[in-house]
Amino acid sequence: MTNSKLDQLKIEREPERESQPARWPVLVIITVVLLTAVYWWFLKPDAAIEVRTVVAREISNGVASTVLNASGYVTARRQATVSSKFTGKVLEVLIEEGMTVEKNQVLARLDAANVATSYALAEAQLRSSETSRKETQVLLTEARASFIRTQTLVSRGLASEAEMDRARAGSESLAAQLEHKQADVQVAEKQLDVYRQQLEDTIIRAPFAGVVVAKNAQPGEMVSPISAGGGFTRTGIGTIVDMSSLEIEIDVNEAYINRVKAGQEVVATLDAYPDWSIAGHVIAIIPTADRQRATVEVRVGFDQLDARVLPDMGVKVAFQQAAPGLAAMPAAGRAGVLVPHSAIKQNTSNNKQYVLLLVNDVVERRAVATAGERGNEVLVVSGVSGGDIVINNPPSSLRGGERVKEVKQ
Repeated sequence: MTNSKLDQLKIEREPERESQPARWPVLVIITVVLLTAVYWWFLKPDAAIEVRTVVAREISNGVASTVLNASGYVTARRQATVSSKFTGKVLEVLIEEGMTVEKNQVLARLDAANVATSYALAEAQLRSSETSRKETQVLLTEARASFIRTQTLVSRGLASEAEMDRARAGSESLAAQLEHKQADVQVAEKQLDVYRQQLEDTIIRAPFAGVVVAKNAQPGEMVSPISAGGGFTRTGIGTIVDMSSLEIEIDVNEAYINRVKAGQEVVATLDAYPDWSIAGHVIAIIPTADRQRATVEVRVGFDQLDARVLPDMGVKVAFQQAAPGLAAMPAAGRAGVLVPHSAIKQNTSNNKQYVLLLVNDVVERRAVATAGERGNEVLVVSGVSGGDIVINNPPSSLRGGERVKEVKQ
């Protein structure tokens, strides 16, 4: 009994198996193959595409030197104080300072009561003249018919020559009266046109599109094209400025006028915004000198207008002399980098320009904006910085993210 229980507690040992061959040679072979593939793909020199590169050269606005500094004021070539054609009382003013108005927009209305009465009288006179003309036309028709009958009777010997003469005279007299009546109608029509124009003149309109900078009259005041009434009569409704006609007027000392020429580029700085440089150009040099001040007036235009530029602002102007080869480039866009023309590519889907840069031997595509050319180089104003490595004349199949081999030129 005891032995049987001991036999149950006995652990059966399995027979020893034959030892299996080691697996490490297989793992070594797989590792070697993978490392070889990685080397072949990433490190083999002949696997990368060879590209030629150039370094983007940075330039700045400093290539243009200042030859003359002067100061002046912003002025408007189109500015008008709008008034009426005759003296009248203001009934309504429809403008305020700062308001933008269009051409022929109504600015104010004057009292038209007297003119309207005269217009109504002219209309009545025209109707009377037309009625008188119609009456004379009827009498002339009757007189001509009577003259024809008298001629017939005279030809038959039934009437005398004197009767025919009287009939002819009556007919010709009425014809003359009809002509006079027609002239009266034309006079009445012209008179009516005069009063119609006077009614239109009571409505004051804007002569051109612009901005109201001054409101000079109020309802109830008298307005006149000339000064009258001891200063109590206004001479204008308001002042309008065409903001698209703003330019700079500068008085240049005649000793330095030889440094200025038409079309010359300038950099303007408003006294109100000293950190803001505005590109401009010389419009014209006024061909006369001021004997008292020994100056010559120069007109300078803005390359691009801005809402911050206002009439009568003080401005300082630096007249520029461009370095050779950059005269064809816009003055406002000369700061940037120069790259070869062959490095600029264009996307056919959206017509946007781009370049391919080389960053750690990997191609990177970058959208750019250009602003001019100088020989075989293009001025890039955004997208590329000075010192960037640009791929010159890249293959059409080259894409961003590919690894390439750099060949400097």
